[in-house]
Amino acid sequence: MEFRAEMRYLRVSPQKARLVLELIKGRRVEEARNTLAFTKKRVAAHVGKLLQSALDNANFLTSEKGLDVEIDNLYVKSAIANEGPRMKRIRPAPQGRAYRYQRRISHIELVLAERGKSGETSSSAGGGHTAAPAKAKRRAPAVKAAGKKKAAAK
Repeated sequence: MEFRAEMRYLRVSPQKARLVLELIKGRRVEEARNTLAFTKKRVAAHVGKLLQSALDNANFLTSEKGLDVEIDNLYVKSAIANEGPRMKRIRPAPQGRAYRYQRRISHIELVLAERGKSGETSSSAGGGHTAAPAKAKRRAPAVKAAGKKKAAAK
């Protein structure tokens, strides 16, 4: 089971948000919270709130829907920072000119999933092993017939 939380129109560039999101991808929720608590980036506080929101969504669904989810087994399955609309601004420049610049905005998505007791994800815990698709055979490149015209011209 997956639990999502999304934060939209955050006034930070997606590039800066991705730096923090890379720190918590694939980690358990408790590890991710500790990492965010000691990260010195401004966006880390916002990502921490988003992580807490996803955790609250998981708690709500387990209590309301009667799902059997271990909160301690949750991990950050994916964390994505997409670009939102840009705000176009003008900065005064010398000799009466103006320079344009853009203030970037990001949309951040966080997905939590449950790991099984032996470490695998919940989607692979139910089914058996699936065979990997066989690789396609490669053909040798076709060789061009060179020199036929020269031999016929002589």
